[in-house]
Amino acid sequence: MTATDLGLPALGGQDLVPATDEPQKAKDYKSDQEVRWCPGCGDYVVLNAVQSFLPTLGLKRENIVFVSGIGCSSRFPYYLNTYGMHSIHGRAPSIATGLATTRPDLSVWVVTGDGDALSIGGNHLIHALRRNVNLKILLFNNRIYGLTKGQYSPTSDQGMVTKSTPMGSVDTPFNPLSLALGAEATFVGRALDSDRAGLTEVLTAAARHRGSALVEIYQNCPIFNDGAFDVLKDKEEAQRRIIPLRAGEPIRFGPEQEYGVTSSGWGGLEVAKVSEIGEANLVTHDPSIMDTSYAFALSRLADQDLHHTPTGILRQVSRPTYDDQARAQVEQAQAAKTPDLQGLLRGKDTWTVA
Repeated sequence: MTATDLGLPALGGQDLVPATDEPQKAKDYKSDQEVRWCPGCGDYVVLNAVQSFLPTLGLKRENIVFVSGIGCSSRFPYYLNTYGMHSIHGRAPSIATGLATTRPDLSVWVVTGDGDALSIGGNHLIHALRRNVNLKILLFNNRIYGLTKGQYSPTSDQGMVTKSTPMGSVDTPFNPLSLALGAEATFVGRALDSDRAGLTEVLTAAARHRGSALVEIYQNCPIFNDGAFDVLKDKEEAQRRIIPLRAGEPIRFGPEQEYGVTSSGWGGLEVAKVSEIGEANLVTHDPSIMDTSYAFALSRLADQDLHHTPTGILRQVSRPTYDDQARAQVEQAQAAKTPDLQGLLRGKDTWTVA
């Protein structure tokens, strides 16, 4: 029996088994494991937000699975009372792809960090996104390697002094959202660990999206990169820097909404004073635009100094998923003819080695 059979909306387009009639609470998603992160780590806030919003999905806990790689964020599956797997460094998207393809009854999540996802796991991430596998990927970005004690990561600031860059990093850092959009991800969003409401909103939308969804979460590491996002948590600075994205609304921000986003040359976007460009020239946010150029231009407003930081959903479009198409091919092949193992083994594409 599926959600569709019962007349219920399928979460993210999947035929997922609905929860029992008994309402679920956040405590139902808390495991019996001691949560072991450093005091002040942003992971605590994210975990609490996830445990609180999961009951709203209306799913049985045994139909939810979290797969992680290696890193501080990868402890996540231990602390959730769902199925989970602490997998291999950088390879969580590959394992999750197998689950999503073979088990359409599961809501599959990947929890990863900026080092795990963008360094050793870079290729696994971009291919999961371009294939549009039905996965929800939470990318915790603290701009440092935390578990291995403070080496620079693919998102660390240029010039940052760490244990592995004593004279300052010479690498140009990744913009994770630009990377995801370049890989044609169908859902791309960003949230702050300190913004409980905004984080929950983006996570809920990602959960209900059919296809690959990447959510970058700015998350503080109090030991090795403390205060990396403090300017976005200070009330006055946040008003000047954070650009909240709301579908169907002109993009404005600032203490008095005095700044806005407008079109610039070469198909780009730029920030300007509304008084100078006029309200009519403000861009109205539309995450459903199929061409990635618009969402990509939004992602480029953000820089390492966090001077302008879009938050919310940058892109949310519909495209056939890899797992749906793969299952359809298997069904088509099975219906076409009876499998002939001997014919396969002794067919034309065999040879004898002397």
